[in-house]
Order: sequence, then structure tokens, then C-alpha cells
Amino acid sequence: MNLRLDEVDIVLTFLSFILLFSPAVQAVPVVPQFTQGTQTTHTETTTKITETINSIDIDTGWQYTVTGTNMKHSGSSASPTTITAPSQTTDGITYTWVGLDHSNKPNWELEIPGSAFQFTETYAAPGVASQTIIQRTTDQTSITDTTSIFQQ
Repeated sequence: MNLRLDEVDIVLTFLSFILLFSPAVQAVPVVPQFTQGTQTTHTETTTKITETINSIDIDTGWQYTVTGTNMKHSGSSASPTTITAPSQTTDGITYTWVGLDHSNKPNWELEIPGSAFQFTETYAAPGVASQTIIQRTTDQTSITDTTSIFQQ
């Protein structure tokens, strides 16, 4: 089909006329119309708990003990003199103790020289006797199930 130039002009003019006076095309929005439905949610939360128990046993005083047979005190007093020990710190706790002055403790001698004897002298200083650290870890889990129902 061969069209002449004046025929092409007529066709183009006709098409332009149709497009010019045609109504505008508009889209219609699509809106969902739910009438009912359900939603279920499952939530699990786990919490790790670490607990530390620090137990410190402290001897707050000193003990000096002398026992024996065929022994006697050879000085003015059987009670030992005391001295203040240097400060110590354990886990942020600073403490100072009063203890036995070992350079000036009571003197003991045999009551009957050459005879059998038994003699025991003990000293227990003040301070930290023992420290126990217990650490335990536990997991705590909580579970939540939620169901929502929608109706119109």
C-alpha cells in the first residue's frame, strides 16, 4: 500500500484529532478488603545470668597457745606484747591487724633441767583465713505465644 504525501498528511491529522479529543484514562486504586484474619506470633527470649559469690573468712584476732610439762615462764609476764601489722587489701577491702610481737614474746625454760619435758607453742595470726569464689551461670528462657484475630 503506497500512500501519497497528501494522504499521509490526512491520516496524521485525523489521528491527532482523535487523540486530542479522547477522554483521559485513569487507573482505579486496588484496596484490599479483608473481612477477617488471624496473626500468630511466637517469641523466645533467653537470658544468661552469671552470679559470683565471693566468701571471705577472716580471723579478727590472734591466738597464742603454750602447753607442756616440766616448763616454766622465765620473765615478768606470760602475756605476749602486740604490734600493728601492715595494712593489707583483698578485693578492694583494706584492713589492719594487731598481732603478736615475735621479737618480744614470753620466754620459757625447763623447770627441772635434764628431766623429760614436752613443749608446744602455737601462734595463729589475724587476717584472711580462707577465700572461696563460687561462680555459676544459668539460662532463663521465657516463651510468649500471641494470637490476634481480626473480624469486621
